[in-house]
Amino acid sequence: MAARALPQTSGRAGVEHNVLEITAVLAAELGTAPARGARLDDVLDRDLGIGSLERVELVLRLEHAFGVRLGDAVMAEAERCSDVVDAIVAARPLTAEPVFEVPGVGPGVAAPASARTLVDVLRWHAERNPDRVHIVLRRDDGTEQPITYGELWQHTVRDAAGLRARGVSPGDNVALMLRTEPAFFSVFFAILHAGAVPVPIYPPFRPGRIEEYLHRQVGILANAEARMLVTFREASQAARAVRRRVPTIATVVAADELSAAGGSTFPASGAASATALIQYTSGSTGDPKGVVLSHANLLANIRAIGRALDVRPDDVCVSWLPLYHDMGLIGAWLGSLYHGIPVVLLSPLAFLARPARWLTALHRHRGTLSPAPNFAFDLCAKRIADDELASLDLSRWRLALNGSEPVSADTIERFTRRFEAYGLRATAMCPVYGLAEAAVGLTMTPPERGPRVDAVARDLFERRRIAEPAAPTDAMPARFVSCGRPLPDHEIRIVDADGRPVGERVEGRIEFRGPSVTAGYFRKPDLTRAVMHGGWMDSGDLGYCADSELFVTGRVKDLIKKAGRNLYPQEIEDVVGGVSGIRRGCVAAFGVADPAIGTERLIVVAETRATDREARERLRAAVLERVVATLGLPPDTVVIAGPGVVLKTSSGKVRRSATRAAYLAGALVPRAAHAARWQRLRLLAEEARLVLTRAGAVLAATAFLLRVGIALLLTLPPLWVAAHTLSGPRLDAAVRRRCRLILALAGCPLSVEGLANIPRGAAVFVANHASYLDVVTLLAALPTDFRFVAKRELLVSPLVGAVVKKLGHLTVDRVDLSRSVNDAARATALLRGGTPLLFFPEGTFVRARGLLPFRLGAFKAAVEAGCPIVPIGIRGSRDILPADTYRPRRGAVHITVGTPLQPAEVGWREMVRLRDLARTEIARAANESA
Repeated sequence: MAARALPQTSGRAGVEHNVLEITAVLAAELGTAPARGARLDDVLDRDLGIGSLERVELVLRLEHAFGVRLGDAVMAEAERCSDVVDAIVAARPLTAEPVFEVPGVGPGVAAPASARTLVDVLRWHAERNPDRVHIVLRRDDGTEQPITYGELWQHTVRDAAGLRARGVSPGDNVALMLRTEPAFFSVFFAILHAGAVPVPIYPPFRPGRIEEYLHRQVGILANAEARMLVTFREASQAARAVRRRVPTIATVVAADELSAAGGSTFPASGAASATALIQYTSGSTGDPKGVVLSHANLLANIRAIGRALDVRPDDVCVSWLPLYHDMGLIGAWLGSLYHGIPVVLLSPLAFLARPARWLTALHRHRGTLSPAPNFAFDLCAKRIADDELASLDLSRWRLALNGSEPVSADTIERFTRRFEAYGLRATAMCPVYGLAEAAVGLTMTPPERGPRVDAVARDLFERRRIAEPAAPTDAMPARFVSCGRPLPDHEIRIVDADGRPVGERVEGRIEFRGPSVTAGYFRKPDLTRAVMHGGWMDSGDLGYCADSELFVTGRVKDLIKKAGRNLYPQEIEDVVGGVSGIRRGCVAAFGVADPAIGTERLIVVAETRATDREARERLRAAVLERVVATLGLPPDTVVIAGPGVVLKTSSGKVRRSATRAAYLAGALVPRAAHAARWQRLRLLAEEARLVLTRAGAVLAATAFLLRVGIALLLTLPPLWVAAHTLSGPRLDAAVRRRCRLILALAGCPLSVEGLANIPRGAAVFVANHASYLDVVTLLAALPTDFRFVAKRELLVSPLVGAVVKKLGHLTVDRVDLSRSVNDAARATALLRGGTPLLFFPEGTFVRARGLLPFRLGAFKAAVEAGCPIVPIGIRGSRDILPADTYRPRRGAVHITVGTPLQPAEVGWREMVRLRDLARTEIARAANESA
């Protein structure tokens, strides 16, 4: 890249002139320059077609021209040309970035196999090597900060005390909305040390994407039921907006506010089976899901990866991957922590702003291990200028782990060819395969063997799913890259649509099992059951095995079935991305069912910077030609669109299903890259609506409380008088009338079904217990005369105790064994005398949904007296008045009287049988899990 001679203009006006000229030249090269030229208020991506990848080139040209170093934030935050001018005016002179050498402290030592938790691992390293450098962190100004094991442990203990002081309890979920910064590491471990569970989410980067960001994070945090959100000060506005939309978040705190004076260490960490992380998937095929991973899962995966890759004491890991993503969090950071090797970390923004920094960090720190997704290797091969690579030495890089997205054979060839002159060995490229459901890694290419590319006969593969090696003369083979063999102690298999294993070189669904595999998705049991098959988990990916190695061919949901062939969107997208003028990585291919032709139509959506109609038509023709040349058939529809149309996840993966839905809805429009101020106004309007909605809810709740208070004032005093002046049937009738009146005045509708199931004579009614309201609803709903069997503690209540005594309701002692035996005998005697009894076999109630275990007392009495058992399900009372509160909420109650269960014999087995039958019936009627 040659330096440009700038006009001799000084001051801000001169900077503005030169920025607009350089920006206009780049836009012209991209074919997106407006005829009027560039203006200060132009939005870079919307008006000039300069997106995230093009900003890399723009920043390099501006730095070279002005002789300044622009901060990484320009990549994310500069929205308009005027923002770029501001950044240049404030920038520091261009100097070589500082070099930091990892102190020579000897070879790394892995944590012992006896470590049960991640906290055990950190404590072990901190106690034995407190001064050894664990992390080398690149700061925003380009300098580097070493963090030792001892420092990380000290900050962990301090922050854990701060979390506890702010109300975080063991088992709480705590969200981390932090960048790649020192606080992330200590807060992550502090959450674990406090017994809570970290939930990493990605921080806001682009002001122009804040609406999209909030929409996604609210869904994640609501599903996670996060109690606290830890963030950084600059993100406070977004954090507050998130909090207002997620009711479970009690506290939003900046990481630097967590320090607690005098914090002490906590007891030894918990069990290996305890949850250590909820890792949300990228959502490339749908809504993100929270993968629950235990300490045992994570450590099993880290240890297996260490064995598979032969991690060595002198290894050095280098990573720019985001810490909210499993490959960066577990694969790079926690893996390095366990094995005791240093890890050099850059932020994702630092890499995107200047991709050469990744390779420079590998050179400076003698890096040997470094993971990245396929696009990063492609970006380096194409976007790094030769003058940025002076004196670069990559000869120490022994494993370039390529994963997280489909691995391209073309990318491997381009990257290897470009950097072999700088010492990169062809055997360093190491394709891998993994997914969050397996912690991070599942299969690995044997270390330093190099990649294996399989060319298969396209027609046979697409029609019959058989991966037969292509003939040497085959001009259009399908090419797939091996992702290696399963990790130690892990297994994979390929199955057909019916779950039956298939043979060698036959494509099917990839299933896996092993000690790293998640127990399931957080609060999504249906999704968990859908992917678990007899101990094997369905990956959702397609592939085949050859020579014990896995070749991943695509996603099940993304497979396009056209004219009897199976087409793979990744290959189509890669081919189309190679067309000059099309934005590589910004292409989506998907199928749309067409009943008229009995097959799917192939749709290709490709982004371009070109705005001229003729230029776009030429691109459409070029895409058609390239796809036909590769697949032998044309796409049915090619959409050439502007930047931002192809939807992506936070980690940059194409969201094909979401893009397909937008296409079908006629909503293929660029994401709102419009001025951030409009998004802020919309957010303010939305927040105002939320405030008004909540205010309305508070007023409604207050009005309801007032109504309930009036209902109690109108009914309880007369009931107290009746309890002291009436007795027998007259008191019973008065109590029932008052119960019905309380519900009516309070506006709580009561409905009953199954009254015809109530038998004449003695019977044992058993009902679920979810609220203090249950007694009122049963007295109001059941027409028969019965006696409650309740806990003896009720006798101390002035009103309830008086009613219980005068009406002859039974009480049982739950503590004194001799009294309990006598109480049971009295219940049996009443039944034999013809008096129906009503039991709450759970004994008590709690706030959480689900039935508690049933005690056998009611069923023993029924069996001994030979009386039928009548199951009763109460639905809705928990929502009105749950445990641990006296603030009722509006709602309705429904009672279902089930079919009587008749004892068939006497004895213990019959009691247990009747208990189980009744519990199942009540769970169904009450809509509670048994």
